[in-house]
Amino acid sequence: MLGPFWLTISTGVMVGSLGFLYSALFHMSLREYLPFLALSQVLWGFLATLVSEACTAFTESEVVIRSVRMPFFLFALRILVRNVLVLGHNICVIVVVYLAMWLWPGAAALLAIPALPVWIVDALALSLLLGGICARFRDIMPIVASVMQIAFFMTPIIWKPSQLGGRAVWLPLNPFYDMLEIVRAPLLGETAPLLVWVAAIVYSAMLCGLAWLFFLRARGRIAFWI
Repeated sequence: MLGPFWLTISTGVMVGSLGFLYSALFHMSLREYLPFLALSQVLWGFLATLVSEACTAFTESEVVIRSVRMPFFLFALRILVRNVLVLGHNICVIVVVYLAMWLWPGAAALLAIPALPVWIVDALALSLLLGGICARFRDIMPIVASVMQIAFFMTPIIWKPSQLGGRAVWLPLNPFYDMLEIVRAPLLGETAPLLVWVAAIVYSAMLCGLAWLFFLRARGRIAFWI
């Protein structure tokens, strides 16, 4: 009966549990910390799942690729749409937290809209890049999973950037922080710093360039790799 909303319930339980625990450990107000954690967990869940599934963008569609001549772009688009649908369900967690805390970001939330095209382009580029690389080298996938685990703890998700003090100036070097912050900050009623936006665009351009160069050479070989 619940279908995909089981994922929403699981995310909500995790956000609620971690919110009460870490707000006490970090000596933060629950009203201040819980919206930050809810946004961070939901957005990171989208990014982490997208990266994981990007590794199997082509190998999971082996039969289709070998049988029907289709643009490889469609397989990347399929992963994006699937994860956007899951994200749409998990947004309910954010809405419930905001209503419970009696908070609303106001007009500042509209500043998150320009970040959506950046996320979409990066998601497609990443799916094409990782999908092709993992089709050729099958042991890349566990390496990607390990990197994402490390990135989770190195990125402000369960902890806030302000807790780093003066060392927070180095955070824009973390591409995951930049991608999160250009969406998360407006939804918290804040404005993402210009440096974060510049870093996010630079990283996106590098990712798209790398994906284009790789796919230009690998497109004709993917059917043989899988």
